[in-house]
Amino acid sequence: MIASIKVNNRNHTIDLTKPLDISIPLKGEATNVNAWYIEHPRIGPHTEGEFIGAVTEGAAINFNDIWFSPHAHGTHTECVGHLTEEVHSINTNLNRYFFFAEVVTIAPEKFKDDFIISRKQMQYAFGNKKRDAVIIRTLPNLKDKTSKQYSNTNPPYLLEEAVQFLVNKGVEHLLIDLPSVDKERDGGALLGHRAFWNMDGKVRKEATITELIFVPNTIEDGTYFLNLQVAPFENDASPSRPVLYKLLEL
Repeated sequence: MIASIKVNNRNHTIDLTKPLDISIPLKGEATNVNAWYIEHPRIGPHTEGEFIGAVTEGAAINFNDIWFSPHAHGTHTECVGHLTEEVHSINTNLNRYFFFAEVVTIAPEKFKDDFIISRKQMQYAFGNKKRDAVIIRTLPNLKDKTSKQYSNTNPPYLLEEAVQFLVNKGVEHLLIDLPSVDKERDGGALLGHRAFWNMDGKVRKEATITELIFVPNTIEDGTYFLNLQVAPFENDASPSRPVLYKLLEL
């Protein structure tokens, strides 16, 4: 199926039969990607009395219970409710699902005891473009990102200045292949999150942050059409499935 769209006054086509999925699926196994010091997700048959919800156990159906944490166990999208006393639901705040997005690849640089993404790096990668969303692929980009155990590893993160650069460019949706845009242990400062949602000014309720994506090396840097869908949970964050489509000129 071919769809036609206009980007910067130029017509493009999108082949909807060729999606590029950049989400990490959730598995009920110890090899599932994990962060924030909690155990792995669990998926297993519901049990009640003598009932075991598995065909292999004699049931007519498979009927699984699932235990997981959106922030720790895979690709998830979060809204400002991640930080506020007032309840904000990603299911309510995210009410558009298609965006023009830029994929950029950045090698985090050494900064004291950390590896970070600076404003200079972000400016070089993103330039002066106008996009709804930016998708950050960090280097090295190995397949083990889909099963990495991030707790207590001090992963790379974005400096507040890098996030503010994106805000100044009008980016409303930030997607990254790390467990957080902020430092793993920062004493609760959450400078990147706070900057992206403009917590000290007019809060950007429509803005979202998506973490723990995986962008295969076969996907080139450049402009794409992004479909960002979340599971309809009334929660600050929800599992999500960002899907890219190449833009083809007419």
